[in-house]
Amino acid sequence: MPNLIELLELYGVFIVFAIVLVEQGGLPIPAFPILVVSGALAANGGISWPACIVVAMAACLLADLFWFRAGRYYGVGVLRLLCKISLSPDSCVSQTEGKFARFGAKSLIVSKFIPGFNIVASPMSGALGVSTPRFIAFSMAGSLLWSGSGVALGAYFHKSVDQLLNTMSAMGSTALFVVLTLLGLFVLYKFVERRRFQRDQSIARISIAELASLIDDGHQPLIVDARSNIAQQLEAPIPGAVMFDACDAAGFMVGLDKDRHIIVYCSCPNDFTAAQVARQFLSNGFHRTRPLKGGLDAWNAHRS
Repeated sequence: MPNLIELLELYGVFIVFAIVLVEQGGLPIPAFPILVVSGALAANGGISWPACIVVAMAACLLADLFWFRAGRYYGVGVLRLLCKISLSPDSCVSQTEGKFARFGAKSLIVSKFIPGFNIVASPMSGALGVSTPRFIAFSMAGSLLWSGSGVALGAYFHKSVDQLLNTMSAMGSTALFVVLTLLGLFVLYKFVERRRFQRDQSIARISIAELASLIDDGHQPLIVDARSNIAQQLEAPIPGAVMFDACDAAGFMVGLDKDRHIIVYCSCPNDFTAAQVARQFLSNGFHRTRPLKGGLDAWNAHRS
């Protein structure tokens, strides 16, 4: 395995910039360990710690601005794309929406410490119309906190980090094989986790054609919008849909006819939220409840 210390001494901040930029761009390559190693090397005088933090912040800002502008121009389409290709479960959009609903753009300060949230936070800021100066301010604050933490940890534990790197260097190509194997196992684990998560959410869905048939035949199905408040700001609901109150689910169901067709929809990948809400209805005796396959996207495509 190439000596990481020598590489950092030779190319220094360029390696830090490149790895942070790639990770913040969305690839599953952990950049935080490089910041830790850089901090350890800085404690020994081999590299400038201010330079490491500055280039890490620059890389973060470049990636964040790219996704911010993508969110501004393409809206929820970018969010759905990111969650479809993400290794995290399909709840990532709903979880991000929840954090934004509570903290707003301030959540960018800690987003880089939260797996799955980091890559979605920037485009969501753009989609929600956060001003560019405000976004840059919070993005830079979060980048400083994240990169500074990594460098500080490396500096504090520099003796332990040096011992680990020396051991890996002595192992040669074996160390590289171990690192790549661990990375591959991590990716495999996240993939299996996602597939298992999707199986757990399996529930009979209704197609947009079946929903249209119910409406045309006069069954008057109750259409329930299970999206978050943030998602409702981004896209108009299905006409006539009733907004589901997750905080008072029992109160929402009071007085509803249990024999009525109830169609639940959302706008997240694999109809995640709609399936969850539909299960609540089914467990309370609403046996004709089904999530809408494809959600709001399917409705909009059918209407256009």
